[in-house]
Amino acid sequence: MNSTLKTLGVIVVLVVAVAIYAGAFVVGQTQEAVVLQLGRVRAVIQKPGLYFKIPFIENVVYVDRRVLDLDLPVQEVIAADQKRLVVDTFTRYRVVNPLLFYQTVGTIPGANQRLTPMVNSTTRSVLAEATFTAIVKDERDRLMKRIRADVNRQAASLGIEVVDVRLRRVDLPEQNSEAVFQRMKTEREREAADIRAQGSQIAQGIRANAEREVTVLLAEANRKSEELRGQGDADRNRILAAAYGKDPSFFSFFRSMQAYEGSLKGSDTRMVLSPDSEFFRYFHNPAAAAPGQPQAGAPARP
Repeated sequence: MNSTLKTLGVIVVLVVAVAIYAGAFVVGQTQEAVVLQLGRVRAVIQKPGLYFKIPFIENVVYVDRRVLDLDLPVQEVIAADQKRLVVDTFTRYRVVNPLLFYQTVGTIPGANQRLTPMVNSTTRSVLAEATFTAIVKDERDRLMKRIRADVNRQAASLGIEVVDVRLRRVDLPEQNSEAVFQRMKTEREREAADIRAQGSQIAQGIRANAEREVTVLLAEANRKSEELRGQGDADRNRILAAAYGKDPSFFSFFRSMQAYEGSLKGSDTRMVLSPDSEFFRYFHNPAAAAPGQPQAGAPARP
């Protein structure tokens, strides 16, 4: 009898332990839980901790409360200027209503499957209203915010909040990229040729102006030099005439000395003249006067 009671007591303790073990569950910091009783929602637990359920009657569905990533497949979009674009998009979202999330999609893969067409269709419709330049550079941030807002309105019925939608890459298809590159290259080469032609024209104008100014300056300089030279010659002749008028005999002697100096330069100078030539009169008589002029101190002939 005692052994039977002990056996029953052990069995009861084991059953209670198994029931407690089977009925206890833990909700982590990054989780939320939906407690189901025979398929019907009994409770939604959003705070972490230790909880209990009725074993074998109730079960728990865990929902991740962290921000989740959804990497979308690459798709082609036609922009407003009829350019085909290859768009690579990714999305971040989180569950804000675990009960609605469980009732509509149930699991994270189910949420990804429902959210993917929403993001793709919204991306195509928004980008179809913008030009290629606006998508790539000018209005990219505004377009991403608009896509996120539109997707959020649709995802609210799933208990999901879209945190961010990003256009990771927006580019032309490979075949179009090469054509666009060649067209841009041709346009840049044409612009460079135009700039070179304009520069050459400007250079020719500057060169012609410079040459004209040089010609004018040289002509003005030559004219001024001729005027100065003529004025110098006139002053020289005036000075010489004044000197000749003061002492004709000395002036004749000085000019003869200059003639001797100029003609006898060098070691191989040869002159074929008569010894009694008038050119050498000062060699015979240093006080000689020029023909037709009275010598110094000699009386004038009648």
